[in-house]
Amino acid sequence: MSNHTATTALAAEHAPRMQMAKLAPEVYKAVLGLEIAARKGLDPSLVELVKIRASQINHCAFCLDMHTKDALAAGESVERVVQLAAWEESRHFYTEKELAAIELTEAVTVLTDGFVPDEVYARAAAQFEEAELAQLIAVIATINVWNRIGVTTRSTPGHYTPGQYKQG
Repeated sequence: MSNHTATTALAAEHAPRMQMAKLAPEVYKAVLGLEIAARKGLDPSLVELVKIRASQINHCAFCLDMHTKDALAAGESVERVVQLAAWEESRHFYTEKELAAIELTEAVTVLTDGFVPDEVYARAAAQFEEAELAQLIAVIATINVWNRIGVTTRSTPGHYTPGQYKQG
């Protein structure tokens, strides 16, 4: 097992394709506004779990870097963050409410069948008050917007510090 000492060369860091915030500032500000509005009234830990899970599915390394660091800095356990990729086999690490949110996140993020299954929506609706569920859906949609921007522009992970972009 390697410990990446100074004698072990890591792969070169890729350069981002573009700086979206600088090139399309109004779009960036609009998505940031959506981000701030979407998370209102939701448990911050739940929000981070949702963002991490969507980012895992979408292979957005930048967002994974950001949201795992923010979750850990806010007191989330390493164990729950690590197990999130295999949540179906690690259900006992999460509450029923968190499981419903994670399952809904997967359904909304993937949409391979062109819809969110009724049973997935019903499980989430049973765990969240209607207004809270609306906020959750907005959080899931927003992280998917950020993931698509991050993956397409090839935002470079590894340089984020917890809370760096906190806006509200």
